[in-house]
Parts: sequence; C-alpha cells; structure tokens
Amino acid sequence: MIDYKQLQALAAILEEGNFDKAAEKLNISQSAVSQRLKQLEDSVGQTLIIRNTPIQATTAGQLLLKHYHQVSLLQAELQEQISLEQSDGFTKISIGLNADSLATWFLDAVKPLLDDEKILLDLKLDDQDQTHHFLKTGQVIGCISSNPKPMQGCSCIPLGVMIYRCLASPDYINKYFPDGINTEGFYNAPVAEFSNKDELQNRYLKDNFKIGPNEYPKHRIPSTESFFNIIIRGHACGMVPDQQSAEIQASGKVVDMTPGRFIEVPLYWHIWSLKSGLFQRLTQRLRKQAEQDLLPM
Repeated sequence: MIDYKQLQALAAILEEGNFDKAAEKLNISQSAVSQRLKQLEDSVGQTLIIRNTPIQATTAGQLLLKHYHQVSLLQAELQEQISLEQSDGFTKISIGLNADSLATWFLDAVKPLLDDEKILLDLKLDDQDQTHHFLKTGQVIGCISSNPKPMQGCSCIPLGVMIYRCLASPDYINKYFPDGINTEGFYNAPVAEFSNKDELQNRYLKDNFKIGPNEYPKHRIPSTESFFNIIIRGHACGMVPDQQSAEIQASGKVVDMTPGRFIEVPLYWHIWSLKSGLFQRLTQRLRKQAEQDLLPM
C-alpha cells in the first residue's frame, strides 16, 4: 500500500518546483521531504522525478500525482459529509482551460459554486488543443479541450462551439490592404498570435490564402484583453471569438476581414470519472453556461 505522506511529499515537490518550498508547504524539514520521496521511490521501484530546473515528473510520477489529487478530493468531500460541524477548510480544484473561455464564459459558469461553497480555483491556462496534457499528467481534475477523445478513466462531455473570425480595424485595412483583402497584403501585414501554440491564425491564413506559418509578420500577445486591444488599435489583425467581439464589431471599431470565412472550435469538458458530488455540480454548471454562451455542436 502506498503511504499517503510519501505521496503528499511527491505532490508538494512537483507543485512547488523544489525541495525547500515543498518542505515549507508541508511544515517539515527538507531532509524529511527527501526521505519520504526516497521511501516512495523504493516502494514502487521507480524514479518518480527528473531533477531538472524546474523539477519534472516521470511517467510513474505523473500517475502517482494524479492518484494523489483524486484521493485528496474524495477525502475532502468525505470530511464534509461525515463532519457534524461546518469545516473551515476550502476544497481546491485544479482545472485546465483556454484563455478565451476564461475571458468570456467560464467565470459565469462557476460563480454559483464559488458563492455557495468553500472552493478555491487553481486554473492552468493553455491553448485549447493542449489542455489535455494537464489532465494526462494529473495536474488537474478536469479540462476544457478541443479534443473529443476521452482519456481512460475520464468522462468527455460536449459543451459547444466558439466561432473565431479574423478581425481588424478599418485603419489597419486601409493601410495594409488598400486594394482589398488579398494574399499579397498578408505578407506585410502584422498578425497577432497568443502564443507559439496558437494555431488559429496559421489555420486561417493557410486555408484561405495558402500562406505558411512563417510567411507573415507576427505580434505575440499572451493576454486575451491585450490581444484584442492591439487589434482595436490598428496594429494587427487576429482571430477573436464572437463571445468577446460582438459588441465591438457592432460599434464598427473592428470588422470581419473575410465575412463568411471563420473557424469553428468545438469545446469538450473532460473530467475524472469519480462519484463525486462536487464534480457533478461543476459539470452541471459548465454545461448550463455553455448552453447559453456557446453555439450547439
């Protein structure tokens, strides 16, 4: 049987990134943290961390981290159910999601849970094509992803579709596309991308103008609000979801560069298949809000 304190030490090391901070978190000595990790590695017969900067989990370490988070959540729920007194502790839930969902509809979805229950959010952001990694490595209990394939031990629930359009200000279009929106213009017109994992701009330009990912100038803006602002200010064009842009489009400050040409991004909620009341309530809230704010699949 795996020792829970040893698992706790492993989780603290991976979450804090080093042994000293893990020791502070657990209120024990650094040598005690090292000893618990060694005992756990001896117990399972495998190395569990890679001592790089930052520290990383091996495959076995990822599996044990996932198990630790599952057990911790179930214990927290059990404590609430069997205790005669109201617990003063919070339940932390880790969720992976894309920045556009966070900026538009996600917080409305979880508001009732945060209002009514003692919950702390630990949100991990990545592109919607990449958030599956958080769930696979045990860093989160659920993720919002564009991947429709459920992982083993997890449920996959369709949420809805976000529509992305290539938007730009009228001044930007007049400056870079005086003869109309065409391939030649994009070779010299700055485009905004969120990160090096953001493929929306690449997909749009390849599908509509046969332009490769390294054939146009780019601004990299890793902030949803600033990403849209640089477009509004006329310094770039970029792919923006309708949920974020509808009012600004209506005002005329930005326009759809190629009406009728857009990208549909389906979103799915992946969550561990555990009989947890909290998981069920969270899933219900996400589905209900998605019905209001996303398009049907």
